[in-house]
Amino acid sequence: MNNKEIALKTAAVLAEKKARDVVVIDIAERSSFADYLVLAAGGSERQVGTLASEVMDRLAKEGVFARNIEGKQTSGWILIDYGDIIVNVFSEEQRSRYNIEKIWGDCSFLDLPEEAQGQQ
Repeated sequence: MNNKEIALKTAAVLAEKKARDVVVIDIAERSSFADYLVLAAGGSERQVGTLASEVMDRLAKEGVFARNIEGKQTSGWILIDYGDIIVNVFSEEQRSRYNIEKIWGDCSFLDLPEEAQGQQ
């Protein structure tokens, strides 16, 4: 799988597990640290942890492993570093506070596959 496919697969997994506001941003032209950001929100601390775990489990089955994980479900933000793909799973409060979409607003937002559009 290439980076774009991994980012879109991640979005689909998050949507399948009822994440809210799933977004994939192509930051390759504006960033030296990654190609894609995947953002999602969970409705509770428990769901934030479940979403992050599910992404890691499903991608590991595809041979894609996280390089680093930062945060805890109780912090309201878990960041999973896959090298060229950075996955951010937020609580709704933290998602609103940091408003990462605004920071990267001049980048392209990918159209998500139908299976990833459930909880927009």
